[in-house]
Amino acid sequence: MTKKEQFAGHFHDLGIAENILSILTKNGFDTPTPIQYQLIPGALDGKDAVGIAQTGTGKTLAFGIPMIQRLMQSKKQGLILVPTRELALQVEQALKQIGTPLGLRYAVVIGGVPQYRQVKELKRDPHVVIATPGRLDDLMKRGLYALSRVGIVILDEADRMLDVGFLPQIRRVLQTAPKDRQTMLFSATMPKTISVLAGEFMKTPLRIEVAPQGTSAENIEQEVFIVSKGNKMRLLGLLLKEYRDDVTLIFSRTKHGASRIARDLRNLGHSATEIHSNRSQPQRKAALEGFREGKFRIMVATDIAARGIDVKEISLVINFDLPDNAEDYVHRIGRTGRIGRHGKAITFAMPSQRADLKKIELLIRKSLPILSHPSLPKEKEEPIAPKRSHAQGRNRFSKSYRGRGSFPRRRR
Repeated sequence: MTKKEQFAGHFHDLGIAENILSILTKNGFDTPTPIQYQLIPGALDGKDAVGIAQTGTGKTLAFGIPMIQRLMQSKKQGLILVPTRELALQVEQALKQIGTPLGLRYAVVIGGVPQYRQVKELKRDPHVVIATPGRLDDLMKRGLYALSRVGIVILDEADRMLDVGFLPQIRRVLQTAPKDRQTMLFSATMPKTISVLAGEFMKTPLRIEVAPQGTSAENIEQEVFIVSKGNKMRLLGLLLKEYRDDVTLIFSRTKHGASRIARDLRNLGHSATEIHSNRSQPQRKAALEGFREGKFRIMVATDIAARGIDVKEISLVINFDLPDNAEDYVHRIGRTGRIGRHGKAITFAMPSQRADLKKIELLIRKSLPILSHPSLPKEKEEPIAPKRSHAQGRNRFSKSYRGRGSFPRRRR
């Protein structure tokens, strides 16, 4: 099936119940995206599924529509696991559009907010629980939530959950939930760990791949500037002046860096907010709502906090720092160019990071154009220093510090 044929379908073709179709129409959903078109019929039949899809492809409704329809036909409960608080709230918001008119109740179980409110919501016997693995695991261990009624388990952005260390909690959920459940897993990439999970806990899953894993969206224009650390902020200011009308998301590698960038941008007169782990949950929620509603044109974020930033108007993503791994590059730039829109992604790389750029290019299977800004001096390419062997490192230190009794403490 060609991409054009996939988009030519209609929700009426997929086996969706009439009352849900009516709600979809009222909310302006007329044409399914490729992953919705391919996944919904099998999911409605109760089949397990693995979906390889970037963010912004419509996967929340791809699993949400069949989950809602199946829950209405049974007395089971749906459980959706996501990597971050922001994504949990985003998924709840998307699913409420469809489920609330049908009388479905939701509970969001995340860190950063009082547990007693969440326990109270769980006691109301919600149809759908949306949770981050850490808080869910805590409530399960304390006997405040059981999985006995769970009939559908969704793992959204599974690769990201594994990246941040949630594998033990995910395995506990999959081992504890009833064996006759339906399981659906979604990921932008397909590392070996996810393949192992699918093989161990899923029953002959459908594999839906709307784009080769690791590829970046075709409608995102990508470019790279080689720039020294000292010139990054100056280049950022020049680009924000050039793209003054664009709703912009800026990625920093660290929470302290995100805070500093946002402060400097505000000092330059930009309307900028920030979202990272040093901010409380109410602060993060207020920042995201302000960004979504247009109060702020610029959001500065770290990778973890940025999960769940689903703002269709984002037209520019700037990687102020390169991500720690190439897969995160795909996740980052996927915040623009959503649902077929055009987007632009600009990445800052220091002269010593050309090898890291090559890893990204290998993953996304394309070359990234490298530019220089006319207002900045051209950066010299720094040679990559050869790695020292373990023995060389040991001899160098032992010679320098012989007789001192211990190595010097590293500054952190």
